[in-house]
Amino acid sequence: MSDEAPNPESREDARMPLPPASFTFIVLSLRAQAEMQLGLMQFDEDHKPEPDLQMARHTIDLLGVLVEKTKGNLQLEEQRFLENSLTELRFRFVQVSEEVGKTASQKA
Repeated sequence: MSDEAPNPESREDARMPLPPASFTFIVLSLRAQAEMQLGLMQFDEDHKPEPDLQMARHTIDLLGVLVEKTKGNLQLEEQRFLENSLTELRFRFVQVSEEVGKTASQKA
C-alpha cells in the first residue's frame, strides 16, 4: 500500500465539467434546491421525499430577493426566467402546503 496522498488533480479529472458561472445557473440552482425541499424531485421509486416547507419557503424568498435587487439590471430573458421560476415555485409551494395539510388532517 502506498503512503502517497491521492493526487487532487486526478480526482478533478474524473468529475463532470462544471457549467459556466452565470446568472441563469444561480437561478437554476436555487430553483432545483426549492424543488427538492418541496419534495418534487424523487430519486428513488420506492421513497417519496418529505417536503421541508420552512426551507422551501426560505429558498423561494431568496429568489424573491434576487428579483427585487436585480430590477433594471438583467437582460429581458434573464428577468423573465427569474420571474417565471419564482411564480412557478410559489404556486408549487401552495400546492404542496395544501397536500401536507390534507395529509395531516387525515392522520389526526
